[in-house]
Amino acid sequence: MKTFSEGTCDAVVIGAGHAGCEAALALARTGRSVVLLTLNPDSIGFMPCNPSVGGTAKGHLVREIDALGGEMGVCADKCALQYRMLNEGKGAAVQSLRAQVDKNKYHTEMKRVLENTEHLRIVQGEAEKILVRNGEVFGVKTTYGGVFSCKKVIVATGVYLNANTVTGEVVQKSGPSGFAPATKLTKSLLQLGFSVRRFKTGTPARLDGRTVDASVLQIQPGERTYPFSFLNSSVPEEQKHCLLGWTNQKTHEIILNNLDRAPLYNGGITSTGPRYCPSIETKVVRFSDKERHQIFLEPEGADTNEVYVQGLSTSLPHDVQKEMYRTVRGLERCEIVRYAYAIEYDCIDPLDLLPTLEYKKVKGLYTAGQINGTSGYEEAAAQGLMAGLNASLSLRKLPPLILRRDEGYIGVLIDDLVTKGTDEPYRMMTSRAEFRLSLRQDNADLRLTEKGRACGLVTDERYEKFLERKALREETLRILEGRADKATADMVAAKHGMTLTQGVKYADLIRRGIPLSEICEAFGILGEMPRDVLLSAETEIGYEGYLKRNLEEIERAKKAEEKPLPSDLDYNTVTGLRLEAREKLNRVKPLNFGQASRISGVSPADIAVLMVYVSMKK
Repeated sequence: MKTFSEGTCDAVVIGAGHAGCEAALALARTGRSVVLLTLNPDSIGFMPCNPSVGGTAKGHLVREIDALGGEMGVCADKCALQYRMLNEGKGAAVQSLRAQVDKNKYHTEMKRVLENTEHLRIVQGEAEKILVRNGEVFGVKTTYGGVFSCKKVIVATGVYLNANTVTGEVVQKSGPSGFAPATKLTKSLLQLGFSVRRFKTGTPARLDGRTVDASVLQIQPGERTYPFSFLNSSVPEEQKHCLLGWTNQKTHEIILNNLDRAPLYNGGITSTGPRYCPSIETKVVRFSDKERHQIFLEPEGADTNEVYVQGLSTSLPHDVQKEMYRTVRGLERCEIVRYAYAIEYDCIDPLDLLPTLEYKKVKGLYTAGQINGTSGYEEAAAQGLMAGLNASLSLRKLPPLILRRDEGYIGVLIDDLVTKGTDEPYRMMTSRAEFRLSLRQDNADLRLTEKGRACGLVTDERYEKFLERKALREETLRILEGRADKATADMVAAKHGMTLTQGVKYADLIRRGIPLSEICEAFGILGEMPRDVLLSAETEIGYEGYLKRNLEEIERAKKAEEKPLPSDLDYNTVTGLRLEAREKLNRVKPLNFGQASRISGVSPADIAVLMVYVSMKK
């Protein structure tokens, strides 16, 4: 096929899902010219699975994306139908914001933002080959012969690479929701030396909401919490509700009686699926002692009757699906609009990447999102933002932005991927973050907005709001360190079965477990302060002792991170290292002792040997 020039730009982003959108915006907003290459502009910012943003640990990622100047939180707030704070009965470290969003509106709004961003060009087309010369990227060739000349390429292909959808006996070459797959690029990735493997994910059916009997299902209303974006101050008063239901013994019998037709159990699917978001077949087989499994019916949008059945993901045949769904109380007469399916796709081994998400073997080539073996919109967006920002920083000849594990969930996510790798679709969880008490949602801006500003991504408007919120928080903490009226304090304490022997500060009452909202009401203080500022200050005071210990642990960890390792060190030459440690260290090529110590298969004894070796070399 004859090739022709499609023009020159600083960077090409391949794929316009959540990773691609954030990557393109990060580049363009920092003044770099970027082409966003997508199979179909109708799939920009598309949400092929659940109609929600956030969730456990994922809400943290969205707030961090926003604090750095990304778009996901802003877009989610504009399209939100319902907000809830998950784990509200638990500690502040694991509380996570989640919102049901209007799926179509999210796509439309994200597309509008991209179309109106300076330096950004959207082009429909399929990438066939990444062009490399002397170990460095110089362009992207499409299946139509068009060549985009560029210095940086970010591959953010999601689940589209050689994608197959699987439903019962039917296997189709298709991306999610009937969109065309990308069939050419994997060959180019293999030629460049990437380790490619197959992962799987899935999605449940969408039902016609008019055929659901909501009267027998439990209503889950929205909550008046704070929004995702630090640019916004409140959430809508009127919110849509979700519905809760449960599977039953009849549901489970239908599944078990049809396992011979289930691709997950008859050999139809051989790729690796997500452990933490299993299909209903897997749940029924694995947890055979459970009599029922919870499901959630979530609205797909404000302009549609379709509802998403969270918890009933499956790849069973259509006839079995119909019978299975109708066993659930409230769904006896349900009509399926879109049947459930599993999807298999190509992805790479993230151990091939540097912490900047740049490919180790080719300069200027980055990957982000589900191609790196992750699952979820939020994980993808976080990687896209960091890949785009680091590509931009490199183009501007500035140092990269690599977040440490104590600086953000984004740092934990990327460090896990490039240091430990993943053998299954990776999902962010609060348990993965060892410094989670310091990495709360409420302080994401305090941790990251200055960094985003230094990289040129945080706008003047956002920075002014950050400074204003920071000042309000400091003023709140100052007021709470003031002395409380003794008589009122005694009365408040008595309500909680406490006796005060001397005068106290407002902060002392918080430390004794008295809610700040009650303190504010009783003493008539902080009435004008924003709710999220009050919550942040209350957490800071209530967890003061734990946070102090957490900071001490962070300082110890920093010392290991600050001890660099030579990038060209051949670990086979280090006498005393075990064979497994040599192989793993040579595979990852850690940047420092901290990263080396987190590699699976590298023991403390290996680190000790390595420290002696490096000291002797110096």
